[in-house]
Amino acid sequence: MRDGNTGRSESGRLLLDKLDQRIKDLICAIYPDKDSRPGYARLAREIRESTGGTISGTYLWELVTGKKRNITLEQLGVLAEYFGVPPEYFLNDEVSERVNAQLALATALRDNRIRNLALRAEGLSPSTLDALLVMVNEARKIQNLPQPADDDRHDPQRTE
Repeated sequence: MRDGNTGRSESGRLLLDKLDQRIKDLICAIYPDKDSRPGYARLAREIRESTGGTISGTYLWELVTGKKRNITLEQLGVLAEYFGVPPEYFLNDEVSERVNAQLALATALRDNRIRNLALRAEGLSPSTLDALLVMVNEARKIQNLPQPADDDRHDPQRTE
């Protein structure tokens, strides 16, 4: 729900206060290799070519850097169409978190080794899968990697 202030949620925060980070997250998901990531002019051209919507490279840069937040619903729709996300992704924390989790999975599955591990685990018993999860979690600890923030109810090390 919105209060009397246009563009503000009940908490008083701007609805688009995370727009810059959400666009950055989407760009990084599509172009995970920073060295091959296109510039904003090329990205804007790709957006125009694939959606028919108009957005300039400069305006896209201003949105990503947080210098501008005055985006129209039409432009929001163009970005949503290009990145393959619902328009609510840019406005709703729950939708954004759900989409980001899906993007993280898709990004991880681009790695052949991760995909092979997942495919080879198919058909293993639940107890064997639990044992593998324990091993992976321990390996992450050894390498000082953060534990993934997932909602896996079957994680044997999960405490509730």
